This record gives sequence, C-alpha cells and structure tokens, in this order.
Amino acid sequence: MASTGSAPAALHGTDASHHPARTGWTAFAAVLMIFGGVMAVFQGISAIAKDDVFVATRNYVFQFNLTGWGWIHLVLGIVIVLAGCALFTGALWARVIGVILAGLGALANFAWLPHYPLWSIVLIAIDIFIIWALCTGGDSRAKA
Repeated sequence: MASTGSAPAALHGTDASHHPARTGWTAFAAVLMIFGGVMAVFQGISAIAKDDVFVATRNYVFQFNLTGWGWIHLVLGIVIVLAGCALFTGALWARVIGVILAGLGALANFAWLPHYPLWSIVLIAIDIFIIWALCTGGDSRAKA
C-alpha cells in the first residue's frame, strides 16, 4: 500500500500541495518580506525626518536628497509589507510580485549604501534571501 502524504497530514485531511503558502520557504519569504518592509518604512521615516544618523556623501552617482530617498523607501516598504502579506495566500502572482519587489528593494538599498552602509547591507541580504526562498520553494506537487 503506497502512501502519498505524511501520516499527520493524512490523519488531519490536509495536504501541503493544496496550501502552497504553508510550505516552509514561502512562509519564510513572507515573514522576511514583512520584516524587511517594516525596516524600509522605518528607514524612510527616519530619512524624511532628516535624522542625524545618516551621512551625506558627496560625489556619489545617485544624487537624490535625503528626503527623496526617504519617500522612495517609505513607499517601497509599504508595498513590500503588503506583498509579504499576500504571500500567505499562496498565489503565484504574489510570488512573482515578491521576487520583483525584493529585487527593487535590493537595488534601492544598494543605492542607499553611502547614507547608511550597515543597514543597507542587512536589507540587501534579506532581499536576496527572499528571492532565493521564493524561487526555490513552493510547488510541492512537483514531487513524485
């Protein structure tokens, strides 16, 4: 007698293939997107308030003022949080949007490097983990 699912899943009538958001990597990416988005929101609010934490670097290629970068990070952070919440639905469009937004977040933080290097590197790493998790995990129906 062949079994297609795990014993606990068969006993409770649930199967991970019907709930892609419950797979480990998608949930991991959703939590990281929400966390990274909230951090980007804080980053944006701090930049809009012209906090003294940020460094003004001259002769850098991306010459936005601090308030401009603040609004970019604030809006992008809110959209990333919303996309992270949408990932819990398990929809394919949410995964695609998640990869795109994580890529945009990584690019925005790369351009933000001269203002706050450590914060930017941490958020770039989070965005890379999000992209990796969304591209590798998910469809458990592909298993034999």
